[in-house]
Amino acid sequence: MQIPTRTLNDAPEASLAPLKAVTAKYGFTPNLLAKMANAPSVLKAYIQLNGLLEQTSLTPTERQTVLLTVSRENDCRYCVAAHSVIASMQHVEDHVVNAIRKHQPISDERLEALSRFTAEVVNTRGWPSDQAKQAMEDAGYTAAQALEVVLGVTVKTLSNYVNHLADTEVDEAFAAKAWEPESAQNTQALA
Repeated sequence: MQIPTRTLNDAPEASLAPLKAVTAKYGFTPNLLAKMANAPSVLKAYIQLNGLLEQTSLTPTERQTVLLTVSRENDCRYCVAAHSVIASMQHVEDHVVNAIRKHQPISDERLEALSRFTAEVVNTRGWPSDQAKQAMEDAGYTAAQALEVVLGVTVKTLSNYVNHLADTEVDEAFAAKAWEPESAQNTQALA
């Protein structure tokens, strides 16, 4: 099944307003959103969920930690590259982004607890261990923030799965931060 990359010239009518807004905001239409435009409700849901995530109590660095961790855990080349660039634009320290990309510990213990909790939420399909929940609490995160992590997981799972299904090409704007999942790196090493 091929999922077309839509433009303002051929997108469904219900996708035009969101696509125009995104294009005006970023100066281009990211391929992910051009793929989502095939299903206007998916495009609108993704944009709305992102807006809601930005309203949480998580800082920009914490939000990017969650989004990058989910994308890494889901092996999403597109989203890891995109959020590596976005994190830099939001002044997330390079060592944080690089640690997440390489699946290494983050030197900031609070962010490390957040990343580990996020990964466990993804990998256990929402059943993190008592130990993971306690580590979040010990790091100073609240119950509300644990729920905000679930929102971040929801946002990224939507985009990660769309990218997997659509085989979304990484935009030129994100290409400098291209990323390969560990599974692909291990396969290449064996070849």
